[in-house]
Amino acid sequence: MRAIWKGAVSFGLVSVPVKLYAATESHDVSFRQVHAKDGGRIKYQRVCSLDGEEVAYADIAKGYETEDGEMVVLTDDDLAELPSTSSREIAVEKFVPSEQIDPMLFEKSYYLEPEKSGAKPYALLRQALLDADRMAVVTVALRQRTTVGVLRVKDSENGQVIVLQTMMWPDEVRTPDFSVDAGTVKPAEVKMANMLVETLAGDFDPAEFEDDYAEAVEALVKTKVEGGEVKRTPTSTKSSGEVVDLLAALQRSVDAAKSARGETPAAEGGAGEADEEQEPARKAAAKKPANKTAKKAPAKKAAAKKPAKRTAARKAS
Repeated sequence: MRAIWKGAVSFGLVSVPVKLYAATESHDVSFRQVHAKDGGRIKYQRVCSLDGEEVAYADIAKGYETEDGEMVVLTDDDLAELPSTSSREIAVEKFVPSEQIDPMLFEKSYYLEPEKSGAKPYALLRQALLDADRMAVVTVALRQRTTVGVLRVKDSENGQVIVLQTMMWPDEVRTPDFSVDAGTVKPAEVKMANMLVETLAGDFDPAEFEDDYAEAVEALVKTKVEGGEVKRTPTSTKSSGEVVDLLAALQRSVDAAKSARGETPAAEGGAGEADEEQEPARKAAAKKPANKTAKKAPAKKAAAKKPAKRTAARKAS
């Protein structure tokens, strides 16, 4: 992993120099928008909705749309005046019971690794969090914007590590605008529901769950590739992995080289010829490059000397 941020956790008079690592990564399946006919990628232009003309990047500014639909254009000078911070401090504000924080507030997770000089205070903070069974509410500046987060301890294969989880602001969590009224629930129904819960009770093991959608997409794509259902575009950089494609590519390279030397490409002899008919021609073609290389060797040596003369001429001038 690569550290994305360096700073220090401060609580009281204790400072813990740390590195920040992204704790999660998305493995979601993504698709490209392409032309169904030939597989070409779809491109999008930056077009003004008012005059219909394409807009260059240099002419694009940030705009804030008001509630009544008015657009306020903000310049770089305007944005420079906004409150921002480049502090490298994760400041502990208070330690709170874990159950007081709604998991819905959690946004992104990061691992905290101590610098060598901060190993002991890091272990001290980690143990304090475990003994108190609390989370540390912190403020931290990421991407020049201050946000609220929590520090907690997580078990991992390499031992216990402190995790920073940034949180959303309270006004970013929506309140449901509906109510649920299921009527009167009968005692027998409640008893049956409780029995179902007990039947399905167990411990959470994330390894029990698999992303069957991603696996199904990969299997589908593999089947289509093996069946030759691949659109070849000028920007394609990967082959299907079939041997016939590799041989075809090599043959085209040989033909191109022969054409450059004024020879007749083997492809012109017909793609449907039998192997026994092509074998003598292949052997003959294999011998020719060796003879020509021997004849051209003196010319290559002479050509190799020319750059040295040019260099000497430049130095003299």
